[in-house]
Amino acid sequence: MTQSLALDRLASIMAALRHPQSGCPWDLAQDFDTIAPYTIEEAYEVAGAIALRDMAELKKELGDLLFQVVFHSRLAEEAGHFALADVVTGLCEKMERRHPHIFGDGTRAADAAAQKDEWERIKAAERAAAGAPEQPVSALDGVATALPALMRAEKLQARAALAGFEWAEVSGVRAKLDEELAEFDTATDDANRTEEMGDVLFVLANLARRHNIDPETALRAGNAKFERRFRAMEALAGPGFASLPIGAQEDYWQQVKAAERR
Repeated sequence: MTQSLALDRLASIMAALRHPQSGCPWDLAQDFDTIAPYTIEEAYEVAGAIALRDMAELKKELGDLLFQVVFHSRLAEEAGHFALADVVTGLCEKMERRHPHIFGDGTRAADAAAQKDEWERIKAAERAAAGAPEQPVSALDGVATALPALMRAEKLQARAALAGFEWAEVSGVRAKLDEELAEFDTATDDANRTEEMGDVLFVLANLARRHNIDPETALRAGNAKFERRFRAMEALAGPGFASLPIGAQEDYWQQVKAAERR
């Protein structure tokens, strides 16, 4: 089956699921708001399959994510806004517009980093063209509010950097981290501590970005490492692990770390 026919088949299945008389009761009961959490979940499951390098699982999860696009497009079509074909056409036009070095007469960038900068400049020009006089265009426009907080922090900082709001040296970010940690240490109540911890995490995201580290990816790896080591400690200690004093638990932690290094 060709790609075009396969996509047409998927759109037809979605239409049948949403048929007012013969459709699936669950699918008919959904709207944009109820489907959105599933869309986010499927995107994370795609990332999980990639992290495991499980290509069979990745194929399945990409299908689930694609179905989310088709579902939202069907809801929009029923409401008279747009259809799946409009989504695909809009995407094609955007990719061609944002890659003038491939589809136009633009000059090819020297490397991937320079091309990313050019991509952001093109996006900024698009946002400016779409701006309204009563709504001044900001360099931060278009950074989705629903992103995970750490990921959004990195994207906000990258946008600000394009506008020139950036420490000249990474040492400035490190000094800012020390400053924010000191402010956290002197916070006097829960609300103030929460605010200062937000500032600490925001600066940490910036520090990661300045070292070309994706903070979301780094934290996922840190979570996975902690989980792996904690489970290994539990296995070493047996059922009584939770009742051990912290010193004994730390001994098991060091054993696990040493075993990983061997």
